[in-house]
Amino acid sequence: MSRRTTTVLAALAAVPLFVALSGCATASSDAGSGDAGNETVKIGVVGKGDAQWPAFVEAAADEGITVELVDFGSYEQPNPALSEGEIDLNQFQHIVYLAEYNNASGSDLTPIGSTAIYPLGLYSKKYDDVDDIPKGETVAVPDDASNQARALNVLQQAGLVELKSGGTPYSDLADVDTEKSKVQVKALEAALIPTSLPDVAAAIINNDFVEDAGLTFDDAIAQDDPEDPSALPYVNIFAARAEDADNETYNKLVEIFQTNEDVQAGLLESSGGTAVALQTPVKDLVASLEKVQKDADAKK
Repeated sequence: MSRRTTTVLAALAAVPLFVALSGCATASSDAGSGDAGNETVKIGVVGKGDAQWPAFVEAAADEGITVELVDFGSYEQPNPALSEGEIDLNQFQHIVYLAEYNNASGSDLTPIGSTAIYPLGLYSKKYDDVDDIPKGETVAVPDDASNQARALNVLQQAGLVELKSGGTPYSDLADVDTEKSKVQVKALEAALIPTSLPDVAAAIINNDFVEDAGLTFDDAIAQDDPEDPSALPYVNIFAARAEDADNETYNKLVEIFQTNEDVQAGLLESSGGTAVALQTPVKDLVASLEKVQKDADAKK
């Protein structure tokens, strides 16, 4: 899920199970045959103009696969379209988003490959290093549930807090072990955090608001470690219907996305240099999805 998608999980509460998609024809039956080459595959995206997609379409064509990008205007649409067979794959979301959708809709969409993670950063106007933050200082995090959980995991990775649960995609302020944590944590509306940064020791700032704070992504004094297990649920993915998980053509498209130099350069360009490209094993993605779905059920 790109920088644009960091605050959309709450919208899932209103996601309908069926979405009317004008102009979307039924996905090509050829793509389901499993034989790579000379096929048309419809892929749902949000942001068809992003720099990686023209390169991806061209690279796929070189392998005999015609990719038709179906551009959706909101993040609520691509998963229902995939569930209903209007498209063959989608690529716009991370594992947490997919888990929320599957739980809410009863669907069994599954990841078939990783694309990238977009690290969430900790910023400060007062300190240049996490280790310089004194004990007892206050650090701000977003108040919306999805970003707050991720922010707390970033703070734990940085050694500033300890979470009683060990950290999950559903951690909140109640999960902070105040006696064992170095700093106090304060929740603020995400859009207000940039202007509040001078009033706290540091703050987790959503990627969409970093420039509003007069900062660049390079100014982060800590961020997600893509290798840390707690970051895995935020890896962006290609998603397919469960019955298509082993489709040869779809897996070939994932390989093209992950290895083509022009596609990777476009991905970095469209993310403003923030994307960290990944080739996470599919079994790890599936295991993470299952765990997040169980965590979500337990949180209810």
